[in-house]
Amino acid sequence: MRIVRFISPATGQSAIGVDDGDTITEFGGLSTVGELLRLPLAEVRERCAAADGPRHESAQVRLLPPVDGRMEVWACGVTYERSREARVLESEQAADVYELVYDAERPELFFKSAAWRVTGHGESVSIRADSQVDVPEPELGLVLNRHAEVVGYTVVNDMSSRTIEGENPLYLPQAKIYLGGCGVGPAVRPAWEVADPYDLAIELTINRGGAVEWTGTASTGQLHRKLDDLVAYLFREDAFPDGAVLATGTCLVPDLPFTLRAGDGIVISIAEVGTLAASVVSGKEGMGWLADAVDDPASRGRGGAPAERRP
Repeated sequence: MRIVRFISPATGQSAIGVDDGDTITEFGGLSTVGELLRLPLAEVRERCAAADGPRHESAQVRLLPPVDGRMEVWACGVTYERSREARVLESEQAADVYELVYDAERPELFFKSAAWRVTGHGESVSIRADSQVDVPEPELGLVLNRHAEVVGYTVVNDMSSRTIEGENPLYLPQAKIYLGGCGVGPAVRPAWEVADPYDLAIELTINRGGAVEWTGTASTGQLHRKLDDLVAYLFREDAFPDGAVLATGTCLVPDLPFTLRAGDGIVISIAEVGTLAASVVSGKEGMGWLADAVDDPASRGRGGAPAERRP
């Protein structure tokens, strides 16, 4: 089962429901992911089991990223040894910063995206026009309710400018937060259906010109931090009334000087969670459709976003 956000064929509006692989059943009385994440985990589970709204054939429904309203996406850095190595290599003048945070008690946490900037499966992500080296960062995303409980898991593409961050760690927000810099989806796999989140295979494939340009595999078993600790630090002095997604860091980073190019395809798969695919554009001009769709989710897919229906 998956919790999905989608365009309802019945109304043409954004809706949420549960997908069993063949049929999506809408939640009765809930229309946003944020509304669902206001509930305690036990009640979320009950609502999933008792969903009784309109039903739709899964194959005919266009999915939206499972982030909406006042939700936010946050991210963790340097939680895998591979990430530490990559940060050290790209940041010659401040390499010790990343060495220190890897073993520090306090993790690196940073704001990644407001809900409206998030793109979903089959849509576009962007590389900054003012950067020379850009990469996707495949990450397990924790879908958290307002009570700091892990409701489920999703796939996050934490796009990153290695050029900008490598110049100075204080440029991290510019390297990470921009239009087209965050992909999430295709859905939420409920936490109660994943036996061990520390034993999930992760695969990243980058396609270029019809061929595989780069591919790699890893596992959440390589995670240097405990998921509960990451959540506790996020909520320590903050609140998320409609929940949040917390990306837990990456363990797959292409070696320098590899960089994404416009036209590339990115496919991230996490076992038991899902597959998130995106095409790459360069610069914010190619992401104008995202800003235009703020008040009209059904318009996503027009003006440059490829918008596939199913993962």
